[in-house]
Amino acid sequence: MNESQTQSQTDTTSTDDASLKEYKSTLPGVLGTADNLISKIEAIVLAVGVLLMAANTIANVVGRFIFQNSLFFSEELNRILIIMITFAGISYAARQGRHIRMSAIYDALPGKGRKIMMIIIAVVTAVFMFGLCYYSFNYLLTQAGRGRVLPSLQIPVWITLVWVPFGFFMTGMQYALTAIKNIIEKDTYLSTAVLEGYDDDEMEV
Repeated sequence: MNESQTQSQTDTTSTDDASLKEYKSTLPGVLGTADNLISKIEAIVLAVGVLLMAANTIANVVGRFIFQNSLFFSEELNRILIIMITFAGISYAARQGRHIRMSAIYDALPGKGRKIMMIIIAVVTAVFMFGLCYYSFNYLLTQAGRGRVLPSLQIPVWITLVWVPFGFFMTGMQYALTAIKNIIEKDTYLSTAVLEGYDDDEMEV
């Protein structure tokens, strides 16, 4: 077990704060490189999205109440940022093992059975995520073909939807890496960063 393990996010005594340490994948070779790259992209997109949304909202409030003139593009910009944060966030949540789990059958299985089921769950979820990525990309192309633009910002609508297939692809990659992690490691992992367990036994690596 990695020495840098900390208490899991599922422990109700310390669920509010994720680890501030830079994520380092324990997967070998190119898989570890891909995992680290995905982690960095998630962090950058989420940080930029949240900071821009905060700055945009504050600027709009200041403009409205001090200068009596709101930013005409504020609502549209926040809508774009919400899409960006949401679909980058599903990949981040998968890495932290924070997606909702229906685990009645899973919990009833012995250790080896849970490991096999976790691999199946990760593979099936990855397939669904890549499928949604494919369909959302086709939808994006359809919107691009229509040539619609946003009323205020005057940018093509399809640009605001780029984050949808991006988020599904990143999440699919995260679940695929989780399946590989469970195949090559002895322990059972909810994600590449979270070791299976409950309360004090479940660990973030």
